Amino acid sequence: MSLRDRVSVVRVESSEQRDRALEVIRATYRDEKRWVGDEGGQLALDDLQREDVSWFCAFVDGEPVGVLRVLYDPPLELYAKYEFELLDRGLDVEAFVRSHRIAEIGRFAVIPEYRKYIVIAAALMRAASTETVARGYTHYITDVFEDDPHSPYEFHTRVMGFEPVATHEVGELNCRSRRITLVLDLKASYQRLRAKGTWFYRFLTEGWDEGLHRRLV
Repeated sequence: MSLRDRVSVVRVESSEQRDRALEVIRATYRDEKRWVGDEGGQLALDDLQREDVSWFCAFVDGEPVGVLRVLYDPPLELYAKYEFELLDRGLDVEAFVRSHRIAEIGRFAVIPEYRKYIVIAAALMRAASTETVARGYTHYITDVFEDDPHSPYEFHTRVMGFEPVATHEVGELNCRSRRITLVLDLKASYQRLRAKGTWFYRFLTEGWDEGLHRRLV
């Protein structure tokens, strides 16, 4: 059986699923990267009841290997405190956030032994984007670390189509690396991937009904 067939992703909704997702955060964000001191604070129990946060956990043969968080309608003050250096001087970040339905992708992590398999990241993005599109959101925003050797920057920009819009020096995690802020127009990404007809487009939209496709056509 191929790895693709052995991967599953669940939306974290129970304390048991939270415990499994925390195994990934502990292995990556705490022990490997040392970006956090307490993994439990990253995925709070309260998150399981919130409407504006979704966590997803990827498994291979029942063992947790990756996590991803989606924060819907992130507050403007979250961005104001980051002191952005805009790459596009014509971009008004506050106006952009106000005029689009924004969801923030974050806490994207895959344990070291599975990091080379793009299908893990793709499966997490499929679960997240399916929910995000169904909820009517139009754009993703995310930060990646410039100096992180395991940064998803290449995956985000070359595969998904994220575009860098700003940099900033501070953030929620304990890392001195400069952050690069990326934005993805979900409709533009969908149409570009569909035009190319790659395996990634087919994988990303696997299981979508016509209603989801119509949102992005």
